[in-house]
Amino acid sequence: MTLRVYNTLSGKKEEFKPLSPPKVGMYACGVTVYDYCHIGHARAAVAFDVIARYLRFAGYDVTYVRNYTDIDDKIINRSNEQGVHWKELAETFIEAHDTDMGALGVQRADVEPRATDYMAQIIAIVKVLVDKGFAYEVDGDVYFEVEKFHGYGKLSKRNLDDLQAGARVDVDERKVNPLDFALWKSSKPGEPEWDSPWGKGRPGWHIECSAMSAEILGQPLDIHGGGKDLIFPHHENEIAQSEAAGGGEFVRYWIHNGFVNIDSEKMSKSLGNFFTIREVLEKYRPEVVRFFLLSTHYRSPLDFSDKALTEATARYERFMNLFARVHRMGTEDRDLDEIEIKSKNFLSQEIEPHFREAMDDDFNTAAAIGHLFTALGPLNGVLDSADSDGRGVAKGWKEAVDSFFLEIGQVLGFFDGGFAVGEAWFSAGTGDDESKIKAQAMAEERVEARNNKDWAKADELRDAIAELGYTVQDTPQGPVLIAKKD
Repeated sequence: MTLRVYNTLSGKKEEFKPLSPPKVGMYACGVTVYDYCHIGHARAAVAFDVIARYLRFAGYDVTYVRNYTDIDDKIINRSNEQGVHWKELAETFIEAHDTDMGALGVQRADVEPRATDYMAQIIAIVKVLVDKGFAYEVDGDVYFEVEKFHGYGKLSKRNLDDLQAGARVDVDERKVNPLDFALWKSSKPGEPEWDSPWGKGRPGWHIECSAMSAEILGQPLDIHGGGKDLIFPHHENEIAQSEAAGGGEFVRYWIHNGFVNIDSEKMSKSLGNFFTIREVLEKYRPEVVRFFLLSTHYRSPLDFSDKALTEATARYERFMNLFARVHRMGTEDRDLDEIEIKSKNFLSQEIEPHFREAMDDDFNTAAAIGHLFTALGPLNGVLDSADSDGRGVAKGWKEAVDSFFLEIGQVLGFFDGGFAVGEAWFSAGTGDDESKIKAQAMAEERVEARNNKDWAKADELRDAIAELGYTVQDTPQGPVLIAKKD
């Protein structure tokens, strides 16, 4: 299947055709570094991390750029509140961002520019826009005149007349149009400032990404992304200023991830219903949080709750249980037997093609993970057979299965370390070790019994699971163990 990507600009899935294959230039908007990152930032970072990983897995030569906005009104205001130099504040939260994202398995981007390092490029683009008549200067401020750019609103599907009628922006009588946005801001006393043709000042937010992306990747970009909240006005304004300055297409494919809801209500700092990554990781393991974030398609809303994270923990443990069993299972230096051959072929001929097909369908990690779950039954069946015969598995089978999960894991950012991570998981105290591993194996066997309509066997296994201290809950993603309360 050919990779197809949902393009926000066209509003439909399109075949992915980079400008100069196999090279791909990809830019994702990073964070404004004035506070700790929250779970919404985590969703965007993990989504674009997996997109970059999969493109490389599919054979593309990716240059991934993710920026830091290290000068902004929010940074200046926070530095004034705390009595800390704005640069020190920004560096503190850049370091915190890298630590938190690293804990979630987010790989560093190839280039991670800071806006303040690209001041010359920013000023140069603003000057081009002024010279071309797309921007005007008033009292040291420079504004982009939206009515001069034909097609303003094409990304967000908004009509310029409607935007003007319902503009929710600060009234500034100096503007030609209330929607005109700042490219350069004159500095106020005590604020950070840089020299420019219009006097001392600093850049507006939108122009930073246009300057950094053009300098590093050129124009057009193959992929530009971020959260849906950035579509308007940030990305809309980026299109206007970049295409007005460069005279051509800015981005080929626009990709945006969905919002995070907290207990079914949109996450918002104004509502106070947001959680930092650090707060979440105090309660849940980072592997589980990443697994949870990828268990829903990146464009769909994600409902974040303790219940959802608890269920994600139980689902992820199904893989850890398999890995722990294999890690503990002895191996034999022999040819693969029939059941081992069948399960190995199932991985290569069924699971991997379906995994690729899901990822080729607009990076559908939810479907891709679902296909991985279908591998658990046959693989646990091999271990059950070896257990019943009192022998080990073939060395070649173990190596092949381990290699499969390591390869797939590199795409999703899971399973780093192969089968050994399962042993480490339980050794770290996530459950009752031996009994939980045994109970999960019985739960997988119970799935097979139910599929074969062997209800007596399924009931027998349920009772055996209960004797080990667990109840089994059947979900669309497979069986989930719930420890009985004393």
